[in-house]
Amino acid sequence: MPYTITVQPSGRSFEADAGEPMLTAGIRQGIGLPYGCKDGACGSCKCKKISGHVKHGTHQSKALSAEEEAAGYVLTCCGVAQSDVVLESRQVTHAGAFPIKKMPARVAELERLAHDVMRVRLQLPANDVIQYHAGQYIEIILRDGSRRSYSMAGAPHTLTASGVPMVDLHLRHMPGGKFTDHVFGAMKAKEILRIEGPYGSFRLQDDSPLPIVFLASGTGFAPIKAIIDHEHMQFMGITRPAVLYWGGRRPRDLYMDAWVRGKLLELPHLQYVPVVSDALPEDEWQGRSGFVHRAVLQDFPDLSGHQVYACGAPIVVDSARRDFVQQAGLPEYEFYADAFTSEADKVHQP
Repeated sequence: MPYTITVQPSGRSFEADAGEPMLTAGIRQGIGLPYGCKDGACGSCKCKKISGHVKHGTHQSKALSAEEEAAGYVLTCCGVAQSDVVLESRQVTHAGAFPIKKMPARVAELERLAHDVMRVRLQLPANDVIQYHAGQYIEIILRDGSRRSYSMAGAPHTLTASGVPMVDLHLRHMPGGKFTDHVFGAMKAKEILRIEGPYGSFRLQDDSPLPIVFLASGTGFAPIKAIIDHEHMQFMGITRPAVLYWGGRRPRDLYMDAWVRGKLLELPHLQYVPVVSDALPEDEWQGRSGFVHRAVLQDFPDLSGHQVYACGAPIVVDSARRDFVQQAGLPEYEFYADAFTSEADKVHQP
């Protein structure tokens, strides 16, 4: 017997079948609840349960602690309704979410952006284009059926000069990684991959007038690049004040620094603050140093009137969420995040 899941304050509802995670049921019916890894590892789908009974599958305590669960919080990615359930989530997306499609994609171009970052440009079928919001990601389906998730790094309405639909991905090499070892080793142009998407709830809330703080670490820059891309912001008519904080261990990790600086000339309402945490003497770094989210707090001790969009390593996103809310007064519902959870992160740990 299906149970009814209602999401407040939007009032939207959907049916979840017996044994079906609430997130899966919502996606299936076009209800876009927030989520990230879908494996109980990142906590992006965590929300408050107002009423009802939910049973959780395997998940990590860093995503949902025992104390949080006792306080009524649930993970929709692994939470299965045992009755009708009412949830509180302000980030539920509008009706008419883009359909999730599975299709082949041809590797059109490989470009090293840094010693450990590769831009992989995929050519999509001309007659079956993926529609997506800037900030969303696709999954690459490997031959053994396992999947790898990567954010799309370009504006969703961008085509090549010849009108061919393309998707750019920024892949960091994870030594020993099943897929990235192949990308940085044997992958060649014209290779065919299987992809599925779009996934993810990370996107610009374009109905808000609030000024924006973008926070990126490493390749977490990719989905933010899609949002701040000149063509996208111009296309959407977005002129809200925005500042991008991009953090890396060394200057070379800010692998598209020149691209960002070029965009500043085209987007007068955008500012850019690069932050490096572990510069070496030979880097001759003269910019901001330390943890990137601490740089935000130094410049914005009061975030109560802002929206924050954070992408990157889970430790960076989690630290920013905690400190921005607790120390700078950011409303928790104005923190939008996409933590890059690796396969190692998804291994269950107590």
